[in-house]
Amino acid sequence: MSPAYTSLYQINTRALLTELSATLGRAATLDDISDAELDRIAALGFDWVWLLSVWRTGSAGERISRAHPGWRHEFEETLPDLREEDIAGSGFAITGYTVHPALGGAPALARIRRRLRARGLNLMLDFVPNHTGLDHPWVEEHPEYYVAGSELDRTRAPHNYTWVRRAQGDLLLAHGRDPYFHGWPDTLQLDYANPQTQEAMIGELLKIAGQCDGVRCDMAMLVLPDVFERTWGRRPVPFWARAVQRVRKDVSGFCFMAEVYWDLEWTMMQEGFDYAYDKRLYDRLREGHARPVREHLSAGLDYQNRLARFMENHDEPRAAATFASGMQEAAAIVTYLSPGLRFFHQGQLEGRRTRISPHLVRAPREPVDAALQQFYEGLLTVLERPSVRDGQCCLVPCTPAWDGNWTSDCFIAWCWHGHDGQRLLVAVNYAGTQSQCYVRLPFPDLAGRTVQLKDLMGAATYDRDGGDVLSRGLYLDLPPWGYHVFELTAL
Repeated sequence: MSPAYTSLYQINTRALLTELSATLGRAATLDDISDAELDRIAALGFDWVWLLSVWRTGSAGERISRAHPGWRHEFEETLPDLREEDIAGSGFAITGYTVHPALGGAPALARIRRRLRARGLNLMLDFVPNHTGLDHPWVEEHPEYYVAGSELDRTRAPHNYTWVRRAQGDLLLAHGRDPYFHGWPDTLQLDYANPQTQEAMIGELLKIAGQCDGVRCDMAMLVLPDVFERTWGRRPVPFWARAVQRVRKDVSGFCFMAEVYWDLEWTMMQEGFDYAYDKRLYDRLREGHARPVREHLSAGLDYQNRLARFMENHDEPRAAATFASGMQEAAAIVTYLSPGLRFFHQGQLEGRRTRISPHLVRAPREPVDAALQQFYEGLLTVLERPSVRDGQCCLVPCTPAWDGNWTSDCFIAWCWHGHDGQRLLVAVNYAGTQSQCYVRLPFPDLAGRTVQLKDLMGAATYDRDGGDVLSRGLYLDLPPWGYHVFELTAL
């Protein structure tokens, strides 16, 4: 039986294989990801591996990626020694849900899935519902699956439409986009107002579900009826609830994770998604104020348990380049010791600072931040504890240490209580100033006993009177961005 709270590790597959290719002196495939690497990931306590960008892409997307001036400027900043072969096109401009031949094709994917399963690891892959690549076979075979445009549309919004060459006659089709930005020029927009398109995409999901254990659905909210209508002026019938039901009828327990924004997380959960991105927590942590974070974490567990909590991913900048030293560790304690899916990104544990575009297949060489790596190793060890994988979580109040001491508002504190009786107190001073407070513990059985507090992320151990920490609270005085992860033991 899976634990209530699991952890996911995202791998930039193409960049990893490029690195392996340089070592091996030949083109690497999924088969070349070593057993030792999979053992390492399993030993860190992860439950899921997300292999980013394994699907087939086309030459049209590659050409657009290499020629696009804005993108190319970004690529040159990432790789000062940029080569043409480093730009393979976006992994989200998909031309088919079969594994790219350069990665070893379907047999190699099946083999690495078996190797992951042997280590208790589930495999997650991408699903891009909103659009396809420019040279997807449907352009010739089923042009009715796409949003078509007129010359007037193209005149009004030239960034959102393109002429597509076809053997059966050229068509003016829309680029995939969201309602707030220009279209992505390496994609074509699928028409969810056409029931045939929806059926075809359910068929693609069923194909994917035979190859992995779950999908991360790219920009999943774009095909919601309200959002699609706002973008394209036509209202489709709902897609997700029916699609999820169809897949789970064939594959029981198949996992759906939504990339979602605009406060539509709960909507996606109601559609059947197991998890939805928690971008709001990430944004509030970046802003650096405790109260909005605390308010966010006060939501019901029926909601929080289904949020995917992250500090970085392939779309966001690297955490080490975004959060100041000290602040990053405090943010990580809040992110990963809260309820929900704990979502880590390849390179995050080593303190990498350069984001790799999904168009690139090579990453720059970067030194490992040894101190940050040690911090994450300690945090991952805590995350393996039964109390934070299957326990009960609740926020606890923090009161002023004395009249007029406003810094108690800088604290976020919560407890975990495991089925085995293990109890943890997590307290974070999420501020750039030294802060004090009293923390009230929610364990009445501590009365009349001595409470030992052992910091699992530090060296400190304290003994306190149980009655005192229940009545007045546990006194804390923490430096800027300081934190404790206390194991509580009643002696």
